[in-house]
Amino acid sequence: MEIARSSRTRPYSLTSYSIPSSFHWNNFDSIYIANISKFTRRKKIVLKRPLNSRQDCLIRANLSNDGGIAVDKEGNDDFILEDIPHLTDHLPNLMWYTNPLKNSQAYAIKKTFVGPDDVVAQRIVVQKDSPRGIHFRRAGPREKVYFTPEEVRACVVTCGGLCPGINTVIREIVCGLNYMYGVDDILGIQGGYRGFYSKNTIQLTPKSVNDIHKRGGTLLQTSRGGHDTSKIVDNIQDRKINQVYIIGGDGTQKGAASIFKEVERRGLKVAVAGIPKTIDNDIAVIDKSFGFDTAVEEAQRAINAAHVEVESIENGVGIVKLMGRYSGFIAMHATLASRDVDCCLIPESPFYLEGRGGLFEYVEQRLKENKHMVIVLAEGAGQEYVAPSLHAVGEKDASGNRLLLDIGLWLTQKIKDHFTNVRKMEINMKYIDPTYMIRAVPSNASDNIYCTLLAHSAVHGAMAGYTGFTVGPVNSRHSYIPISRVTETQNTVKLTDRMWARLLTSTNQPNFLPNPEVLLDGVNKQVIDDINNLKITSS
Repeated sequence: MEIARSSRTRPYSLTSYSIPSSFHWNNFDSIYIANISKFTRRKKIVLKRPLNSRQDCLIRANLSNDGGIAVDKEGNDDFILEDIPHLTDHLPNLMWYTNPLKNSQAYAIKKTFVGPDDVVAQRIVVQKDSPRGIHFRRAGPREKVYFTPEEVRACVVTCGGLCPGINTVIREIVCGLNYMYGVDDILGIQGGYRGFYSKNTIQLTPKSVNDIHKRGGTLLQTSRGGHDTSKIVDNIQDRKINQVYIIGGDGTQKGAASIFKEVERRGLKVAVAGIPKTIDNDIAVIDKSFGFDTAVEEAQRAINAAHVEVESIENGVGIVKLMGRYSGFIAMHATLASRDVDCCLIPESPFYLEGRGGLFEYVEQRLKENKHMVIVLAEGAGQEYVAPSLHAVGEKDASGNRLLLDIGLWLTQKIKDHFTNVRKMEINMKYIDPTYMIRAVPSNASDNIYCTLLAHSAVHGAMAGYTGFTVGPVNSRHSYIPISRVTETQNTVKLTDRMWARLLTSTNQPNFLPNPEVLLDGVNKQVIDDINNLKITSS
């Protein structure tokens, strides 16, 4: 059969194809073929039909001897590249230039530039007959760039909640653009997305951002909501901005995707790069989000304070509530790092209070053994218990996130009431909520390095003409990832992974899993079944 080549081609030997209208194949109306020179030598490429959801249909295609493509039936996928958009997709005649880094002493060494065939595998633990699976473009400087230093007018905006490391990312975007590519015109958008159309900008220079990494918060101020795609792109167009760097969480990245689509629709030469930010570490695909290491480290102070308090009194019970929304990563890692924690409760692992094997029984057991106890509680845990008692109505913040009820105060009161009124036992409760103290601190050394790599990767990608992408480490290799991949779902703790098993071993706590017949509403029975048939996987 014949495959018609489209008129639009992507850079670096990546070509788009479509099936002719004369070809009928079930529900397929168009198929895109990622044709990368290095991998076509293996005589296999992957056809992928874009759908409304990510339940993409994958088919295997073989290269014939004459260079044509023969389509096999739907079968096992081999190599899949989840590619990112490029400015030449909607501006096919765009000029390219030699990367000025070739004249830099720091980048003059051999193999400094990322090759067109360099990709990063999403999975590195595979079996003998496993398909090669999903890959992403490796981040880093390219030999070709699509902007000259003189034409670049870049802007940086921060949105959403605070997180350690935001100022470091801002600093390194500015310094990276200036020191590596000679860009002088960099604007700071103040106050989040609404700052594009309601506030003035500030000029950012290496001198003005020199020491901001030593401070918490964000130099540019931030806000939730305020996203108006049309107004934002109007402002980008009016100000002649051609590189947009957007720092924020999943909601912010969805906004970045909308900005990219509108820019593409208008045919503008504007590169849109996202830098994923969330202290909760709940962004999908990437290894971790910046600020997470700092948050875990800072949480140790609160846990240590709780331990000192309860160890100094009789029957002391300390509860430390940590942030994380519906992901328990901060609580889990802080617990593992501390070794002073007796129990860790996270949203992914249901628990119950009363009865055999419940939390109350475990608290009493630990008090009899040690005379004190420390509980680390993720803010999203136990919401199914708190909501009915407080008659919650499911309110949301300006970013569209459902507001969480204070499980910490609720659990503190429940434990106190149970032991005072039911068990007739005197206990001393200590409750610590360090949320805003953790969010406001500057990033530690590890996060500072990480933020530098994220910022530089974003700068290299934008200068190389990529757009509509976000950056982050995949298996410790920084990659360019389609924004849709990091916003389609949230990363959560997998109870069948080794890390959760390590935590249970560290605290020696029960799994708090009730019998299926007495499960409360809202508890996922499948989670219970998975844990009862526990298959530990690597992480």
